[in-house]
Amino acid sequence: MTAAPTRVFIARLAGLFVYDPNGDQVGKVRDVVVGVRTDARPPRVLGLVVEVLGRRRIFVPMTRVTSVDSGQVITTGLVNMRRFEQRSAETLVLAELLDRTVTLTETGVTGVVYDIAMEQGRTRDWMLSRVAVQHGAKRFGRRGQTQVVEWGEVTGLGGTEVGQGATHLLAAMDTMRPADLANVIHDLSPKRRGEIAAALGDERLADVLEELPEDDQVEILSQLESERAADILEEMSPDDAADLIAELPSETAEQLLLLMEPDEADDVRRLLAYEEHTAGGLMTTDPVILPPDATVAEALASIRQAELAPSLAAMVYVCRPPLETPTGRFLGVGHFQRLLREPPSTLVSGVIDKDLEALRVDAPLEEVTRLMAHYNLVASPVVDESGHLLGVVTVDDVIDNLLPEDWRERQSGAPPAVNDGP
Repeated sequence: MTAAPTRVFIARLAGLFVYDPNGDQVGKVRDVVVGVRTDARPPRVLGLVVEVLGRRRIFVPMTRVTSVDSGQVITTGLVNMRRFEQRSAETLVLAELLDRTVTLTETGVTGVVYDIAMEQGRTRDWMLSRVAVQHGAKRFGRRGQTQVVEWGEVTGLGGTEVGQGATHLLAAMDTMRPADLANVIHDLSPKRRGEIAAALGDERLADVLEELPEDDQVEILSQLESERAADILEEMSPDDAADLIAELPSETAEQLLLLMEPDEADDVRRLLAYEEHTAGGLMTTDPVILPPDATVAEALASIRQAELAPSLAAMVYVCRPPLETPTGRFLGVGHFQRLLREPPSTLVSGVIDKDLEALRVDAPLEEVTRLMAHYNLVASPVVDESGHLLGVVTVDDVIDNLLPEDWRERQSGAPPAVNDGP
């Protein structure tokens, strides 16, 4: 039997599953909590931040952890499901220590922290023991020199650093879904949120912003240069961009709209003109739209795009030209399951559902909800009085508007603590 490792690099723990003794999944590791010391001794590891069902983050003390290695974490089975709240004397290793600039005390050389190791001592307590540092110039895409040193051989890990980067923190969280990364970012300080936003690519940041509460969205966007903020808004879906712009001061909103590409800005301006809790205020303006002479093969290729949300990939919308919203006359929808059953060369106009009731742009939320529930729809077309397609309402936007405004920050009903018995 292989002994459990006594030294573990923390960045490699990010995202690992946490199990109880019976093999049931408790959640995923999101960070490691350490106690701040006033002297130079290595910080003591207090526990793990674990994300459980409902995207709630809880605290699991190290006294409840029986095994930590590169593949999984095992607990005693008894955990408190109360939401984790960081205390003033606590530090999060991944969120606050990675990407710190430190100085090697022996040589005076500076570098950036890309990982930190924790080690279990004879008393069974875990301590931070090693610091992995990257330094040297990065030329031609090559990574600088790296070395692993003792905790006491560097300075710069105490207090709060000004201008801390986020490269290595994001590398540790690279596989997270946007909603999960948004949950992590939400719990960080405004300063750290800004650093992460600066390090994220435009498309990734746009995806994350769509999953954040409005206050966080406004805060992050306000920290960006105007040109980049406009680029981010262009990457967001038009309805989400419109919702965010509506929360900004009018002068700022107008400035960003002028910086956006005209076509993108026009979509957002149209959406801003509709009442909030109507089909027009809920819809997005970029569904998959095809002409009547498109083939089933073309339709399937269109909904196969990886960046397309499942609710938008459920149907194609067949219209007369022009094919940009507002389109020519709306003819009907092609359900993807029906498309899969037809020969590739068949014209979509021959297999569309012409009887699906379309929403009027001023339909209230109650009517939108009733229609989508009655027909078991994940998306519904929205048309004007002349029958031109203006956009589609998707089920996720309906749910967002049915939930309380602060639903992202509320604790859902806590599941019972996991218990391995008396």
